[in-house]
Amino acid sequence: MLLRLFVQNYAIIDELEIGFSPHFSAITGETGAGKSILMGALGLILGDRADASALGSKEKKLIVEGQFDVRQKKAVLNWLNREELDQEDALIIRREIAAVGKSRAFVNDTPVTLAQLQQLSSLLVDLHQQFDTLDLEESSFQREVLDALAAQHLLLEQYQQQYHILQQQRQRVTLLLEQKRKFEAQVEYDRFQLEELDSAAFVPEEIESAAAELKSLSHADSVRSTLEHLSFSLLTGEEALLPAYKLLLNELAAQQEFHPELPALEERLRSAYVEMQDVARDLERLSQKVQVQPERIAQLNERMSLGYRLFKKHQVSTTQELLAFQQVLREKCQAVIDIDQELQTQQKAVQESEQKAMQLAKKLSEGRKKQIAPFEKKVNALLKQVGMPAAQLQVQCKTVELGAAGIDEVVFLFDANRSGQFQSLRKVASGGELSRLMLCIKSLVAASLDLPTLIFDEIDTGISGEAARQVGLLLQELATNRQVICITHQPQIAGKAQSHFFVYKQLNKDDRTAAITRIKLLKPEERIDVMARMLGGDQPSAAALANAREMLS
Repeated sequence: MLLRLFVQNYAIIDELEIGFSPHFSAITGETGAGKSILMGALGLILGDRADASALGSKEKKLIVEGQFDVRQKKAVLNWLNREELDQEDALIIRREIAAVGKSRAFVNDTPVTLAQLQQLSSLLVDLHQQFDTLDLEESSFQREVLDALAAQHLLLEQYQQQYHILQQQRQRVTLLLEQKRKFEAQVEYDRFQLEELDSAAFVPEEIESAAAELKSLSHADSVRSTLEHLSFSLLTGEEALLPAYKLLLNELAAQQEFHPELPALEERLRSAYVEMQDVARDLERLSQKVQVQPERIAQLNERMSLGYRLFKKHQVSTTQELLAFQQVLREKCQAVIDIDQELQTQQKAVQESEQKAMQLAKKLSEGRKKQIAPFEKKVNALLKQVGMPAAQLQVQCKTVELGAAGIDEVVFLFDANRSGQFQSLRKVASGGELSRLMLCIKSLVAASLDLPTLIFDEIDTGISGEAARQVGLLLQELATNRQVICITHQPQIAGKAQSHFFVYKQLNKDDRTAAITRIKLLKPEERIDVMARMLGGDQPSAAALANAREMLS
């Protein structure tokens, strides 16, 4: 709800402030007094573009400030929270334009962009001006009207939750398909490399162990010859060491009783003799084991050749690194298999979600289509009351692909003259006709939609008398539970308002050749006089005054 509007230095408005009624406020005044200028100023805090030409005086900046009560506006509070802006009971929007044309916007004293201001203002004010592109022309609003009449808010919410799940699942499928595409571009080569490594079937440390074994086998002849020579030299040669050593040991044993230190020396020599015997036997045994194995050497050479070739190919230097690379390839190939399995699971989930969403969408569609005929009948009846007896509205509901709001594309078509040629609203409806049509529609759905402040500018174009009175009644009814502001030339409409503001021109104190716009809230007697002037001119008759009193009674 718009509580207060402050305007400074905008066109012929030097400074004014208005406090609006929470229900129905009418704004009247002579043509050229500045009513439309007032709406232009309001448009600045709703996100309209402006430049330095809008400044009344080039010596000070232009300021427009609006104060709104948003305590009951959940959508506004959610938006403020999402944009990380301060939440207060009173929301203040301010727009400033410097003399050089630089524009700034603030929400609760926090700077915001023009795009943010437009998003916020759409939740606060619904401004209907002649020749504007109205919400009425948007398919989403037209669909919302039918949903409101069908009272299927909860069903729509349930559908949108299901559709959100469906969209997430579809995104997951798209992501998996993209991953699969990327993997498949490489996977054939990866599979080839993996099969090559699997075929090689290396085990940990194999190449390193093979190198050591090959080194040993390559010297088998010299090792065996050396072992045999040592064994022969120790045991059986003409100058074998052990028999000679045995003789020396016996000589010492024969003398050990003649000196106290000889037994110990004899024991040491005997231990050495036993150890040498063991060494000689091990040398003989080992010499018999060492064999020249050309087949094993060839086998090892082949494995090492394969291993080193794979080392070079995959840029590794150890068997462990090669096996680690083999595992990476295995995981890549397995990932494609896993993606295929997950893709099948997700595609099945998408099909199930689509079925659930389609069931809900069909229920929504049925509810909407049931409302079309009675809605057309009610709107066309109201159009007659508001001075459009030949006008007719037709609602077209087309089935489209599953979307965020279901399977329906709702289009309002209009025939202003009973020509039988229904066309889009923008093509055949004038600004005043659109405003009155919007009034008729919103009066039907007001109880079901959380409408923002509704501002109607020149809604009475082309009507008077009973039609204007009917428009006033509709506005009065619409304002029962929401704020309505109407700029009008018709006393029948102004008379239904709770508050009546009068816009007029006054000579500027600082420049007597220039006029400035003023606005004031009329008292009851002032209101009668202004309405009588609207009925009978500048010198209203007694009948006009009486008629004005009757309208206000």
